Amino acid sequence: MIRFLLLFSRQGKLRLQKWFTPLSDREKKKVIRDMTTLVLPRPPRSSNFLQWRDLKIVYKRYASLYFCVGLEEQDNELLALEVLHRYVELLDKYFGNVCELDIIFNFEKAYFILDEFLLGGEVLETSKFAVGATMEEADTLQETMEEYMSKRAY
Repeated sequence: MIRFLLLFSRQGKLRLQKWFTPLSDREKKKVIRDMTTLVLPRPPRSSNFLQWRDLKIVYKRYASLYFCVGLEEQDNELLALEVLHRYVELLDKYFGNVCELDIIFNFEKAYFILDEFLLGGEVLETSKFAVGATMEEADTLQETMEEYMSKRAY
């Protein structure tokens, strides 16, 4: 089970965070600080797997963003890399070559995609097409509601 998923920039700025186990705000800040200080200084050719406390940390850098997950001891690290890659593929499909600015200005869409893909730290939907269809339906609903709300009431 995935305990948390973090996206942060090369400068250590947190761009997205998803917690699948309850932690206090103080503990979350400590985890975020520890992850950025552990992951950022690592050389590019080093392993994408770390041991931290009682968790396995798996991270992958895509462009200027680091995608980082905390796993339980018995979880498969390679599967976690595949989960990160699939999430990036979903973001790419929706945004068209996703970049850090897409995450910053459309964070609600990034969270929505993540919620369609993962539930409770487990993979919910593996199909890119199913998640894409859900995103299209949500966008259509949002556009319909915006049109409805913009009409004058008589």
